[in-house]
Amino acid sequence: MKITKDISIEDLVDNVPQAVKYLMHEGIKCIECGEPIWGTLEDAAKEKGYNDQDIKRFVEELQEFADHPSRQVEEAEARVNVKKMNNRPDKDKE
Repeated sequence: MKITKDISIEDLVDNVPQAVKYLMHEGIKCIECGEPIWGTLEDAAKEKGYNDQDIKRFVEELQEFADHPSRQVEEAEARVNVKKMNNRPDKDKE
């Protein structure tokens, strides 16, 4: 299966089960009440403020899951970018 930014969330979660956990780790909601949300991968990512470069990375990483169905999603803690978090403009408000 070919993953693109225009893939529907429904097709993505139906064909690439790891996509649910992957997108959850990225903060992108793809399931609501047990059903896939409407829209495309790009729509869902842009709704959460991701840019085109981020979406390209999502497509590439999700393609890896599609190509290798036994590959597991790494835990969210392993993906945290501490440098990025420390440079947030609102970090001093905490």
